[in-house]
Amino acid sequence: MNFKKIVFTEPWKVQFQEGVFTDKIESPDEVIIKNLYSQVSPGSELACLAGIEDWFKIPGIPGYTAVGEVIEKGSNVTFNKGDLVFTFGPHAQYFKINITDRWHGICVKLPDGLSGDIASFAHLADIAISALRVSNIQLGDYVGVTGMGPIGNLAAQLAKLQGANVIVFDINETRLDIARQCGLTNTINSSSKKLKDELMKMTAGKGVSTLIEASGFAQVAESAMKYISQYGEMILLGTPRAPYQTNLTAYLRDIHLFNPSITVKGALEFIIPTRSIEFVKHSKERDCAIIMNLLKEERLTVKPFYTRKVSPDQAPDIYAGLQNKKDEFIGVVFDWTDFK
Repeated sequence: MNFKKIVFTEPWKVQFQEGVFTDKIESPDEVIIKNLYSQVSPGSELACLAGIEDWFKIPGIPGYTAVGEVIEKGSNVTFNKGDLVFTFGPHAQYFKINITDRWHGICVKLPDGLSGDIASFAHLADIAISALRVSNIQLGDYVGVTGMGPIGNLAAQLAKLQGANVIVFDINETRLDIARQCGLTNTINSSSKKLKDELMKMTAGKGVSTLIEASGFAQVAESAMKYISQYGEMILLGTPRAPYQTNLTAYLRDIHLFNPSITVKGALEFIIPTRSIEFVKHSKERDCAIIMNLLKEERLTVKPFYTRKVSPDQAPDIYAGLQNKKDEFIGVVFDWTDFK
């Protein structure tokens, strides 16, 4: 059958196309989804559009977050036809998932009462929660988060839910204002000449015990080491992509020397298993279910940065906006419900 899809045809070129979809189950582990909502991950998708992500091949269909309806399934799939599920699906009207796939096999039923477009933000929060899963954050700790894009914002909200005193940093006042709307009241503009003074005032002169670096800029990861208290930790949540030249010695001394003796940890989302397995507490499947319940209960909020719900045929304009008007195109959802 024919289906609609968004395609990156060449670097910085986006088209809305029609293709042929094979709606046949070929494995007992497969499930076919009719897309309802797919959410844009700005940082990763713009990197894909630029042609600088090795795992994404151009031409290709972007996107890895979708909520849809089960229309066909293999015998090993426990969902029923008609169930609404959260997946790591692409920006396409129909798609097929193999639930055993390590990278794309997530398929989690939506809790009753959670709208599909809000549920589509669960992957961003699932990326964010990986910072907490590798951290030593405990009740009452001071935690800093640099970069208030959607993932940094969600990481800060999750750290607050875990009982931390959270302080967030960004050079963009619009994003700091959005953070405040999300309940993140301790904000510091990173361009402030009194940044360290403000931070020390908020932390009783100690700095933060955990710093979650969510901007993805290497120079931020370097400078933020000075915000961290002795025996603290830096969590690299954002993916560094741009080249950066520096003298690495000071950074390494902060890790090596007794004072401050900081631990640096990576927090790529796939550091934990995709599926729930015996003897392992955390999995992406479990985290996505937890996150969707938090979204349903509005203990985790995306509404302040949910800026647009649009038809996917507007994709060329949307990606241009994501590139050139970042404050107006923060949280974008493609609505596939009008396509029959």
